[in-house]
Amino acid sequence: ETTVHRVDAESALGGPLTPVSADRAADGIDELLTGFHARPKSRVRSDRPRTLRVRAVDTAVTWTVRISEDPPQALRTAGEGSAEGVDCELSGTAEGLYLALWNRLPLTAVTLRGDRAVARLWTDNSAVT
Repeated sequence: ETTVHRVDAESALGGPLTPVSADRAADGIDELLTGFHARPKSRVRSDRPRTLRVRAVDTAVTWTVRISEDPPQALRTAGEGSAEGVDCELSGTAEGLYLALWNRLPLTAVTLRGDRAVARLWTDNSAVT
């Protein structure tokens, strides 16, 4: 979370962003998906079960996020994992995914496959409070 605060400060100054290392970004994605959004106050919910897959191509880590009426449940796996039953996949560098999942970059900064409504569900409801 500290890294996203640094990104916000650098953005406010209008200068270039200091790159986020792949390992730090993957750790931040993990914190966001398995920590922040696993809490009851996460607003990422759906009245019908949805599955979002987040695949960091530079770290060989994949998260499968199950979205339902309950708080999202994310599972981190090494490698690509299975795409079976996935409604939407976001893939890209860990840095790009980290910044996009925190809504600091548009989803056009990563590759989106599948149901765009699932991606919009994320961007519209994922603010951490």
